[in-house]
Amino acid sequence: MRLVIARCSVDYEGRLKAHLPEATRLLMVKADGSVLIHSDGGSYKPLNWMSPPATLRVLHEGLDDGVIEQWVVQSAKTDDRLLINVLENFHDTAHDLGVDPGLIKDGVEADLQRLLADQIETLGSGFSLIRREYFTAIGPVDILARDANGTTVAIELKRRGDIDGVEQLTRYLELLNRDPLLAPVRGIFAAQQIKPQARVLATDRGIDCVTLDYDAMRGVDDSASRLF
Repeated sequence: MRLVIARCSVDYEGRLKAHLPEATRLLMVKADGSVLIHSDGGSYKPLNWMSPPATLRVLHEGLDDGVIEQWVVQSAKTDDRLLINVLENFHDTAHDLGVDPGLIKDGVEADLQRLLADQIETLGSGFSLIRREYFTAIGPVDILARDANGTTVAIELKRRGDIDGVEQLTRYLELLNRDPLLAPVRGIFAAQQIKPQARVLATDRGIDCVTLDYDAMRGVDDSASRLF
């Protein structure tokens, strides 16, 4: 990773044209060949960039007055190119970041499924687990359980519950209720957040909604810091 802070102007040439007037910016050159131009705002989004694969050439001759070097970033797939005219270089450093292990997400649906299966009575006293990932002809039901009355319950889990999740659970229920060994089967739509429209649709179809507290389920919730 190479990081350069420089006063520069930038031109993008290709299927479209774009120009960034002279200003101080961060130039980022990654090992994969990508080049990104950042300002001190705009969050994570660069002002302009060239995606890999690309080649970078630095020119020092035949430049306009005041330009100390020009970066020519050429796409390997198209005729697009990025021209960066550097007028003043304030900082230039390079670091070998090594191989990145990638993002490990916490609180994904698989984590919710595992925790809820282990704590199935979160859904109510007397609940018992039949199995996780109960396979059907149209896909796996996240959790199949029985409630205190012995009724089969199909549970669909989402981090953020929307209408599509309710529709998915509806299809599972229609199929499962054809099985005389399971019927009657009722549904629970469980998520960390459930959108109002999804809640209305679920209620209209006789599906219960449960909001899950992920932190409490994994034992890191600080109940003493709560107001309620």
